[in-house]
Amino acid sequence: MLIDDVKIEVKAGHGGDGNVAFNKTKMTLGPTGGNGGAGGSVYFEGTADLSVLAKFRYKKDLIAPDGAKGGRQLKDGIDGKDLLFKVPVGTVVHNLSTNKAIEIAVIGQRLLVALGGKGGKGNFMFRSSLNTSPEEFQEGLLGEECELRLELKLIADVGFIGLPNVGKSSWLNCLTNAQSKVANYPFTTLEPNLGVYFELILADIPGLIEGASLGKGLGIKFLRHIERTKTLFHFISAESLDPLKDYQIIKNELSFFNQDLLKRAEYIFLNKADMVSQEELAQKLNKLKVLNKEVIPVSSLDDKSILQVEKILRQLIKQKSILDK
Repeated sequence: MLIDDVKIEVKAGHGGDGNVAFNKTKMTLGPTGGNGGAGGSVYFEGTADLSVLAKFRYKKDLIAPDGAKGGRQLKDGIDGKDLLFKVPVGTVVHNLSTNKAIEIAVIGQRLLVALGGKGGKGNFMFRSSLNTSPEEFQEGLLGEECELRLELKLIADVGFIGLPNVGKSSWLNCLTNAQSKVANYPFTTLEPNLGVYFELILADIPGLIEGASLGKGLGIKFLRHIERTKTLFHFISAESLDPLKDYQIIKNELSFFNQDLLKRAEYIFLNKADMVSQEELAQKLNKLKVLNKEVIPVSSLDDKSILQVEKILRQLIKQKSILDK
């Protein structure tokens, strides 16, 4: 199960108190209280593993250790150990305590989310010519605490969209090594699935239905994943009684959710073309001409169709290579 939206509490460690101590060796009397150790901080680091947010499903509190109290003989307390947690690239860290948000967009990117408290000064730091035996010390400072919301937004090159049961998962399995569940009923896919076609990341975005942008069904949970998708493969079932209506339903939901999604490059596929007669297929393609866009009839069971789709993907790879230079 893909965990893509969680709330957690984060607490950095408190700094250790400074110590009050004196040297007991004859002729070397004086303050020797050490400083307290710094509290541990909490960091997040980007990773390619989409499943790592699952550890926060039950672990809701991240607490770094406190710094140790200062010792005698000028020995400072041990610092609390920093905590480092991996989060998927594409995770937006919402600090609910400050209303600020930062995205982790690169593998290896490290983000400080809670700073540990500074250790307090021992009495050695308060010595002076007028106060040779200070009994003052400083308490350690408190570590930062915050409530965070971790929201994963997939970063994919190509997003597969369409109503349930139009064959998106079958195409992902066909083109990549993904092993998405496939069955002939709606909502077979209950979470986004990813696959890799050479340098391209392909994402099967499930659960889009009419009213998804308003919270109906599963779609609102996954619409945000389309925001990071550069190109859309829009699949429509050739078995549909009204393919044009199906197309408009999805486009309307994208529009309601985020107008910018309508500006994405889009390829339209009339899928399951092998499931209807050639006459019916021609009628439905003709009906879709009002879109003023090319509609490609395909079937994931047809070698020629697979080559057509792969040709488009290779073109996208070339475009990506040019942009990366």
